[in-house]
Amino acid sequence: MSDVSHEAYCGEISSRTDELRAAVRSAAAGPAGTPVPACPGWTLTELARHVGGTHRWAARIVGTRATGPVPHDMVDDVFSPGPETPDALDAWLAEGAAELTGALREAGPDAPLWTVAPGGTAAFWARRMTHETTLHAADGAFATGAPFAVREDLARDALDEWMGFGALPRVLEAAGPDAPPLTGPGRTLHLHATDAADAEWLVDLTDVPVTWSHAHEKAAVAVRAPLSDLVLLLYGRRTPADASVEVFGDTDLLALWLERSGFWLRK
Repeated sequence: MSDVSHEAYCGEISSRTDELRAAVRSAAAGPAGTPVPACPGWTLTELARHVGGTHRWAARIVGTRATGPVPHDMVDDVFSPGPETPDALDAWLAEGAAELTGALREAGPDAPLWTVAPGGTAAFWARRMTHETTLHAADGAFATGAPFAVREDLARDALDEWMGFGALPRVLEAAGPDAPPLTGPGRTLHLHATDAADAEWLVDLTDVPVTWSHAHEKAAVAVRAPLSDLVLLLYGRRTPADASVEVFGDTDLLALWLERSGFWLRK
């Protein structure tokens, strides 16, 4: 259960969208010519279309109280004709964020509806869209050289959400029968934030189902980094080799867990 309020999520979606809008407006060569290194093949145009489309898709789910999957063409089809100029992209992003936060506020956190993972209420989408928007605000910041950080409570929540997804049975099912085993004796992983008190996560891969907890224990592999960098590591925006990340122990296990626990990013 998240300690972040529904309203705080809505506010964060708006503010992180504003950061991406600023990146779009400030791109020296214009959005069409500004590549996004974290999203190979995308420029800021495609990134903005993706975020605006994702917000509209989630708003449709929440606003209609959908009971089943909703087509997500607007999330994926970022190369179709659409907003192109900085002004058009700026308006597209602002309208999508307003549509989403308006739907979330009207629904309230407990409204029952379809979710892509366990949850089943609008609270799931408030949380998911907060961290989705934060990630892509980071992409925009890195593309334009702007500063980026995640507030402590939201970074903790982003890590908790990732752990919850990483414990789903699909982490094991998606790998296929010939994939290297993720679980087994002695296979544990510990994440420790270096800039916050009691910010630790222990992933137990010794058996099925995979479990996690907030605990300080010796593990087969340990990762130490600032909170924001731990979030970015999980999302593939940092690597274990980066200067801000320290890794001790079984690096192969860490690489395998990062790849498997991120299955839902590639759905």
